[in-house]
Parts: sequence; C-alpha cells; structure tokens
Amino acid sequence: MDFSEKPQVEGISHRSSSLEDVSHHEPFEHADKQAERRLLRKLDLHVLPMISLLYMLAFIDRINIGNARIQGLEKDLHMVGNDYNIALQIFFVPYILLEVPSNIILKKVAPSTWLSLIMFAWGIITVCMGVTKSYGGLLACRLLLGVFEAGFVPGCIYLISMYYKRYELQWRVNIFFCASILSGAFGGLLAYALANMAGIGGYNGWRWIFIIEGLITILVAIAGKFLIVDWPETSKFLTPTERSLLLQRLRVDVAEARMDRLDRPALKRCFTDWKIYVGTIMYFGVVCTGYSTSFFTPTILNELGWTAVRAQVLSIPIYIVAAVVALIVAVFTDRLRHRYAFTILGVLVATTGYVVLLAQKNVSIGARYFALYLITTGGYITQPITLAWLSNAMGGHYKRSVASAMQIGLGNMGGIVASNIYITSQKPTYPVGYGVSLGMLWICGIASTVFLLGLIWENRQRDAGKRDWKLGLEKEELENLGDDHPNFRFGY
Repeated sequence: MDFSEKPQVEGISHRSSSLEDVSHHEPFEHADKQAERRLLRKLDLHVLPMISLLYMLAFIDRINIGNARIQGLEKDLHMVGNDYNIALQIFFVPYILLEVPSNIILKKVAPSTWLSLIMFAWGIITVCMGVTKSYGGLLACRLLLGVFEAGFVPGCIYLISMYYKRYELQWRVNIFFCASILSGAFGGLLAYALANMAGIGGYNGWRWIFIIEGLITILVAIAGKFLIVDWPETSKFLTPTERSLLLQRLRVDVAEARMDRLDRPALKRCFTDWKIYVGTIMYFGVVCTGYSTSFFTPTILNELGWTAVRAQVLSIPIYIVAAVVALIVAVFTDRLRHRYAFTILGVLVATTGYVVLLAQKNVSIGARYFALYLITTGGYITQPITLAWLSNAMGGHYKRSVASAMQIGLGNMGGIVASNIYITSQKPTYPVGYGVSLGMLWICGIASTVFLLGLIWENRQRDAGKRDWKLGLEKEELENLGDDHPNFRFGY
C-alpha cells in the first residue's frame, strides 16, 4: 500500500471561490490541533446523525416488503408465482436511472430542502402501499418509491464528503451505512410490533407495517428540513472561525486535484475513466448480497421452520452484529489507510456463509442460521469500503459527484439481480439464489483486484514521469484535471 499519496477531497461543491477566500489565512500546518479536533467532533454531531436516521428510514421503507410478505401480503393481493420478485425488481428501474440527475439538482439546491422533500414524498408512497387494494397498485407504489428514493444515498455520500478529508471518510461512511444495516434489525422489531395490530380498522398486520412506517418517515422528513446540514459555506451551525478552519483543511486536502468546471474536457474525463466503471462493478457485485439479505432473510428464517413472528425477531441480532463489525473494520481501514485487504476480507467471510447454505441439506438449522450472520456481516464489511475507495480515487468536485452517482446508480442493478434469483419454486433451499449471490460476490472480489492493480500501475507511471506532459497543458485545463493531474497519487 502507498502511504505517500497526494491528498484530496472528493465531491467539493462551490469550493473554488471559498478556498481562494481563505488562502490568505495562516498556513494550515500551524492551525490549532485542539481546534481541529473540536471541529471534527462538531461535524460528527451535526452532519451524520440526521442523515443516518433518514437512511435508516429509507432502507426500512425499501425493504419492509420482506416483513410484509410473511404477514400475508401475497395472499391478500392475490400474488402468485414470481409476482413478489417483480414487485422488488420494479423499484430499481427509476432508482438506477435518476441518481445522476438527482445529484445534479442537489448541487443547485440546499441539501436540507432537497433531501427532506424527496423523503416526504416517499413517506406518502409508503403509506399508499399499506392501503392499496391490488397487486397493480403495489407495483405502481414500488415504482414511485424508486423515483423518490433515487437521489438519497448518492446525495448523502456527496454531502458527507463535503465535510471530511480522505482518510476521515471511511469511518463516517460506515456510520452512515450502519443505519441501513440496523434498519434490518429495527425493521424486524417494528414489524413484530405492528403485526399485532392485525384486525384494527379491518386491516391485516402487513398493511399497518407500511402505514405506520410511512407516517414516521413523513414526520421525520418535516423535521429534516430544519436539522439536515447544508453546504459548508452556508451551514448555520459553523462559526466564521470554524468555517475558515474547515475550508483550510479541505483546501490542503484537495491539492492540485480539482475539477470545478463541468466543461467538455471534464465530461470526457468523467465518462471515460476506467476507475469509475471498475468501481461500479465492485459495488454491483456486493450490493446483490446486501439486498438479498434484506429482502429474503425473514423468508429464509420462516422456512427454517420458525413462525413469522419468531423469524422477524431472530433477524434482529444478525444486523446488530454486522453493524458492530462494520464499524470496527472502518476504524482499521482509515487508520491503516488501506482498502483492498478489508474488501477481500468481507468477500471471504460472506463466501463461507454461502457455502454453508449451498450445503444446507447436510448441516443443522443452527449452522444455517449462523451462515446468515456470516453473509450479512461480510457483505456489510465490503459494501461501504467500495464506495469510500472509489471516492478516494476521485479528484475534484464534479468528478466525485459523477462517480458517486454512477457507482451507486449503475451498481444497484445488483438489486435487480437479487430480486429475481430467489425463485419461489426452489424454496427453502434456493440453490440459484445462493449460487448467483456467491458468484456476484466474487465479481466484486475480482473487480477489486483489478482496481488495486490498475491504481498501482498508474502510480508507477506517474512516479516515472510518464504523465508529466500534462503539466504543459493550458492553465485553464491544467487546473481542472481532477485526479488526472500528474501530482495526484492513488491510495489502495
């Protein structure tokens, strides 16, 4: 691994003028380290909690269909065959297509306005899922849910990266992602409680799961307008001195790797960069496991012979363990400034779980239950690292924004795969589901290896001076190269 790479910040919006404004201040090296630590603590208290809570609710609203399924959803809506899989799949069509446009809008709108607005909208859609009378109505709601949730995750990752330096990012991204992990636990607990409302108002328990969770989302979205932070230059929680210090830190971190204009050469650099596409394949491979565990864990536990209620309760500790391990790994990957080995570690852990489930006819129920711990934990070790690692390899505001949206948007095609591989006629063994998920996981592993080797090769090219010819470009283009700048180095 290379610890000498040039620093950078990913996804800096509106920063060029602000960074120039603070350039006359004393050199950053002389900044008060105590003040810097106080600033980081303040950022952690204001930036992360609200958007993490929103992400938990977003993921619950996305995956609560798994809990609703075992509470009578399919029977009440007369669903047969693979209708459930289609309902899962249709969500991802707008979700994939609208992520990049949403990030473009976010650049021009206050995050507190845009993120709370789309959340309010998907909360309404979730309530509608609880009162729909037909399978067609369910499909329409799932489609609209994908429309309004599309911009949330890339927008939040983009916003987080606005406040932190490169090797402060993984820990914060993992805290954010732990909200999605814990949504599995909290969603199972909430579904357990709401299932007891069956019969109230003439509604079955699964309807109350959607209705109550949707109403919670709406209320939190209203509060989010006042609690979500905006861009560093306009955030009200920062004092002028803190804002100056923050912008100094980011100015030092970005170095020469800037992309503050989205002109034709910049567009070409964004859409022809091999790193973005390999990073997308990494995410595509592992996100299949993330969605598989979210959509089908309650069903799998139910088919191990446990009641629907017990299956929901037993899913809770799986997600709690995954969250704790993901946070521990985040500490080490930031402190060691290394990504690749931890990515492969997660792949290996999840692989062990899939092998157990593929051989489940020869193992006990307890072993199969433990396999779900391995799969969920392994997947959530790797998934957030793929996001932070690609961000580390991007230099400049626009490059980071496009890369984040493309990776999450196109990578979520793995969710379409996950929606279609757990074939109803194959339950309870699901050989295709487990086999394909295992294969997808190793697509992530292979892509991570390609990413590593490509970054090592590119760093060596730059060390040998083979990219120095770019220093002779016109000043306007040289200052907008992003991570193509010859002085930029990649981390592994």
